[in-house]
Amino acid sequence: MTTFIRIVEIWVPTEDRRELRFHDGLYGPYESFRALSEQMRFRYDEGLPGKAWAARHPIIFPELKDFRFKRRQAAETIGLVCGVALPVLDGDVLKAVVVFLCGDSTTGAGAMELWHNDQNKLLELRLVDGYYGPAEMFEFNSRHIGFPRGYGLPGRVWKSNMPLVVTDLEDSKVFLRWKEAIEIGVNAGLGIPYSFPTGETWVITFLSARTTPLARRFEIWVPSAQQDTVLFHSGVCDQDRELAIEHQSVILEKDDSAIARAWASGFPTVTANLSDDKSPTGTAALASGLYAMTAVPFTHHNEVKAIVAFYF
Repeated sequence: MTTFIRIVEIWVPTEDRRELRFHDGLYGPYESFRALSEQMRFRYDEGLPGKAWAARHPIIFPELKDFRFKRRQAAETIGLVCGVALPVLDGDVLKAVVVFLCGDSTTGAGAMELWHNDQNKLLELRLVDGYYGPAEMFEFNSRHIGFPRGYGLPGRVWKSNMPLVVTDLEDSKVFLRWKEAIEIGVNAGLGIPYSFPTGETWVITFLSARTTPLARRFEIWVPSAQQDTVLFHSGVCDQDRELAIEHQSVILEKDDSAIARAWASGFPTVTANLSDDKSPTGTAALASGLYAMTAVPFTHHNEVKAIVAFYF
């Protein structure tokens, strides 16, 4: 099964911190696009990575035909249509930008959304931008709804200030748009917050559909109370309904896997071939027919609070 996310990239500041350069990525069959990307540089506020660097919160480009996307001709050639960039911060310092580039979806419907609260006007999150593919009615409803703290996926992420995976979409407190979501085949959601001392919060949500999943598996891992290992928190997989049960006793040491390394370093990682990952997580993912993954650290107050893993 082809996922909607086709390419994952990690961009890092150059030594003089004037530009972002290519660090690593997952490209599958798109080696020509990788070769192009390896030669690229992005200045502050330039291109998708540079915009996330400047904004310090996620950025969505719903259309890669947008003139701001520097590789738009190459992207169109291989069927890429939209992109998301997630900055990885250590306090005020940018460590990396993770970019997801996504392929066309005409048979299924998932979504990627960016929500934001305006403390001076509304005590709720409102949609800033998003990609919805053919789900026009779902998009219309999303653009005319607000989420108070603690309600719906964006509101629950806002309240907890932690990444969150949801699968029980029929619970209206968990997912306020559950009827419309089920109608278009959405069966799981992932939300990640970006909060600031000003009271502003940005929430990026990934809504995955059965026929065109954004990724094959999402996992959230958190540090133990002793801060010496990483524990499974929650997740969802299209091939393994017992994921939570199987992972409930899994403990990852600092060098055990890409997930643990992302936690220890606060830096995103990619694994292009899961057969190289001999940890319990790598072995289990490989047994479920998955082949690659990326681990993105979620930090708050200069501390890694969670690791969000995307599997393909």
